[in-house]
Amino acid sequence: MTVPPDPEDRGTLTIAPSVVRKIAQHAADQVDGITLAERRIAGLGLGTHGASAKVGGEGNDVDLVLDVALKYPAPVRRIVGDLRARVTEEVERITSYQVRDISVTVSALLPDIAPRVR
Repeated sequence: MTVPPDPEDRGTLTIAPSVVRKIAQHAADQVDGITLAERRIAGLGLGTHGASAKVGGEGNDVDLVLDVALKYPAPVRRIVGDLRARVTEEVERITSYQVRDISVTVSALLPDIAPRVR
């Protein structure tokens, strides 16, 4: 029977910033009040997108910058507070990194518009 090495001799696990970014974006998109925005380049509609995130920091501390669109009308402060709590919880739960700071930009307030043709 082989004895496993001591925990400190087993190596390390590093989670790439791109993984943290995807976790943050997915968690943000799950918050009630966040909506998809139209993606446009040079005036052309290219579908929709959810929250976008940028990740920074050092060591086990991460800083997140989120850009989201909200449904209109919306209680912006409450939704942003829920967003910060949800993203922090998910990133820390899945990665064990500590979220040091979350900056949120609300880039659009979009009304729910019923389709004209049914």
